[in-house]
Amino acid sequence: MVLLDRLVTILGTYGTRLVGSRPTPGTVLRGVALHDSGSPGREEGDILLAVGVDDSSLAVELAERAGAVAVLVRPSESIEDHRKAEAAANARERGVALLVVDSSVSWGQVAGVVYGLVLEGGETEAGRGPADLPALADTISERVDGPVTIEDPRYRLLAYSQRQTDADRARLDTILGRRVPDELQRHMERTGVTAHLASSSEPLHLPPEPDLGLGGRTTVAVRVGREFLGSLWVVCDRPLGEERSTLLAEGARTVALHMLRTRVSADLERQVESDLVSRLLEGAMDPTEAAGRLGLAATAHRVVALQAHTPDERHSATLMTFERATTGFGWSRPGRSTVFGSTVYTVLPCGPDPAAAREWLTATTRGLPAHVTVNAGIGGPADLARLPSSRREADESLALHASRAIGADRPVPAYDESWDEVLVHRLRMASLSGRRPADGPVADLVAHDTEHGTRYTETLRAWLGAMGDPNEAARELGVHPNTIRHRMRRMAGVASLALDSPRARLALAITLEAYTV
Repeated sequence: MVLLDRLVTILGTYGTRLVGSRPTPGTVLRGVALHDSGSPGREEGDILLAVGVDDSSLAVELAERAGAVAVLVRPSESIEDHRKAEAAANARERGVALLVVDSSVSWGQVAGVVYGLVLEGGETEAGRGPADLPALADTISERVDGPVTIEDPRYRLLAYSQRQTDADRARLDTILGRRVPDELQRHMERTGVTAHLASSSEPLHLPPEPDLGLGGRTTVAVRVGREFLGSLWVVCDRPLGEERSTLLAEGARTVALHMLRTRVSADLERQVESDLVSRLLEGAMDPTEAAGRLGLAATAHRVVALQAHTPDERHSATLMTFERATTGFGWSRPGRSTVFGSTVYTVLPCGPDPAAAREWLTATTRGLPAHVTVNAGIGGPADLARLPSSRREADESLALHASRAIGADRPVPAYDESWDEVLVHRLRMASLSGRRPADGPVADLVAHDTEHGTRYTETLRAWLGAMGDPNEAARELGVHPNTIRHRMRRMAGVASLALDSPRARLALAITLEAYTV
């Protein structure tokens, strides 16, 4: 089964458009009907493929007879242009989602996507991919007569059979922790189990290890072609006989197909979403169309820019973050995401208060490995048409966040709250590229301080920050007010400051910030 909303989104990239109102959220498709012109009226299914039907209105009527909530039709251009409005009204009246396929797309391509998603793309708790791995674990457990687990290449638990009454301590720890404990993983590496799974498709028996709470078990790799997707484990005191070993190997092949479908389904959904969000943030797509296809409400949104990296790995942390940002079926998630290079961008519904964006960031990055460094920035609130501007603001805020020393007090900046810091940071970055003033009063003070050991530059900064109050500047620097007055008189002989001019004071303050690198 699959949600109709999801099917509409994915088919949109295959030249299919929704005519009329959007379907009710949560509508589930469990079956597919194919129009048979030789036996009309016998089709039954939640979505009808109206193959050979030129008229969209007729296709809607056929869908209603078949009990379908949606219909796919590829009308001839002349009929479609003439009866487009009539077909849309007909679909709304009958409560049928009308999906019009572009004439350049073959029925074979569209049917492949529909059958794949509806019949093989059931939803998981997270919202994507086949939901039958636990059921498959139960089936394999019954056939091989032992408790079964299915794990990914990193020994993270994907599914386990209900039958775990004979499970040992190691198995229970794995189920409770959703992954094989570190001590057991090291044991697998030392004893060559990990290497065997990576290179062989033959079942391997592991003898009991009482000190580790590990009973006897047999494992077999789950792979498609040469690609290692995970492993299948069954608790057993002795090596499996020939028949049970064959059944276990067959089970591993079935698991491999389901895991591959999961990946294809997830990757396809991410690809569709990422492409739409990219075009929206680049201003290359009509915002209203993008909102309809992405399920974005016509409210204020913010763009969140997120970078995650590790010292030794260039892209893995970014991909891991994108995976977490897009986990869950699109229509149940608040945000829509894409990835450009090393940055994940997410469009979030968020108004004047950026708290919701910060909460989303916390939830998304929670659980990342401790050695991953996360930098982020939040753009200002914007309507859908101004999201490209919010993206630029998010980039600026991210750069500001990355410039801050890593520590506990390092809040993620939002542009509308930190625009002044963003501006100053921009000036500092410009100064690093050699674009700060090489001449002028501030340059003269910096040169004098360097040559004579004076503190004129920091004194001028404190004086400007105190709006000319020597007492406040003195408290800032921890000196007597007369010291401030004395330095101000002396530095007037070193550089032409023109402190009586508001414009000059502003220029001095900006230049001083540019020199703070």
